Amino acid sequence: MRTRPTIIQGGMGVAVSDWRLAHTVSSLGQLGVVSGTGIDTVLVRRLQDGDPSGHIRRAMEAFPVRDIADAILRRFFVPGGRPPDAPYARLPLPTVTPSRLQLGAAMVGAFVEVWLAKAGHAGAVGINLLTKIHFGALPTLYGAMLAGVDVVLMGAGIPLEIPGALDRLARHQPASLRVDVVGATRDDAPVQTTFDPSEFELDRTEPLLRPDFLPIVASHALAGILRKRANGEVQGFVVEGPTAGGHNAPPRGPKVFDDTGQPVYGPRDEVDFDVMKEHGLPFWLAGGSGSPEGVRDALAAGADGVQVGTLFAFCEESGLDSDLKCRVLEGAAAGRVSVRTDPRASPTGFPFKVVELPGTAAEREVYEARERVCDLGYLREPYRTPDGKVGYRCASEPLSDYQSKGGRLEDTVGRKCLCNSLLADIGLAQRQKNGKVEPPLLTSGDDLALLGRFLDPEERARPYPAARVIDYLLSA
Repeated sequence: MRTRPTIIQGGMGVAVSDWRLAHTVSSLGQLGVVSGTGIDTVLVRRLQDGDPSGHIRRAMEAFPVRDIADAILRRFFVPGGRPPDAPYARLPLPTVTPSRLQLGAAMVGAFVEVWLAKAGHAGAVGINLLTKIHFGALPTLYGAMLAGVDVVLMGAGIPLEIPGALDRLARHQPASLRVDVVGATRDDAPVQTTFDPSEFELDRTEPLLRPDFLPIVASHALAGILRKRANGEVQGFVVEGPTAGGHNAPPRGPKVFDDTGQPVYGPRDEVDFDVMKEHGLPFWLAGGSGSPEGVRDALAAGADGVQVGTLFAFCEESGLDSDLKCRVLEGAAAGRVSVRTDPRASPTGFPFKVVELPGTAAEREVYEARERVCDLGYLREPYRTPDGKVGYRCASEPLSDYQSKGGRLEDTVGRKCLCNSLLADIGLAQRQKNGKVEPPLLTSGDDLALLGRFLDPEERARPYPAARVIDYLLSA
């Protein structure tokens, strides 16, 4: 790897790990990471809110494909911002064959985020994506590479095809990802989503920097699979335990749940660090490592350092809504906040960490008051229709729609619309046709319960600078 920091700032989506946070962490000599999840929607909503600071438009001026940037500005920029009671205009729902507008929004969104994160310092910047979200991944990666991204991190799946895609995109060549289609048979032609940089007018005479690739894995066995079977070089790993925030890997053993309905992890989910060292590649530990002791233990186990999300999520520079930050910090300081590993919340089927904060979608009555709608579609699953085509469905969409597409009613129980809720977390909540505003749904690692000991006793309900997090982690 070109850079081997002690601390990797977690890539928390949607835009909790935004350019401001990554810029701060990177400028302090560690690896700042922006979230690439839903970055196209983040871009167009920021523009509709008027981009009051002007930073988004300033970065768009540097984007090398002018017609794309100009088209997005004409369509979505609202001088002075949209009226507070007006809904956000949306991009078309993602599919295997995206339109030029969709490709452009993903490219520009990632470019803007990385460009701003890298401005004015020589530190390295990474971008984090979810393997589960195939649609838009390739143009997002290419846009980030146009801005000079240094590291790509991907979890929530097995990203075997990403290293080869990075190789091809660095040479401005077409890249493809295989899309898993529910109900497809061996006789069906494979379904792929493809991105071809030559469709856009830009200088392709010089190759782009091929970023280092760090898959996020939950086991030493998966790290071995990626080393042997990936279609290109892997530069290292982030080893993430089940105490980390966001999506967790399912337990590797039988499905067992505790008295509160949370999945139980066992010995098969423990990572053998001696095996990790035998791979001969650097690795960082994530989940439960957000303390000086966590850093010390990681280094003693042979890791290069740690990836930390929770402490950075509630700092001043993160994209999280300031009111939500203060409410969580107040609860953490008083020992009144808890995190639940919900096996049902995410439409992906992966366990998902949920902060049990009153007034958010974590409360059943709050979420059930919401009208079911799937208007962003990042987590829709492709399925084979009776006529052999590819359809799209989400376990969080209206029940009748899901069942009409062959979905099972039992698969919808407990599911939540993460797409809309995570955008609400950063102050970009949609106002739906019925006038209701989408509720937030916070995610965090289990370290949230220990946040009280980190907080300044005199400022416990106020966000803190990211620099304090870095000083704290390195204090051992």
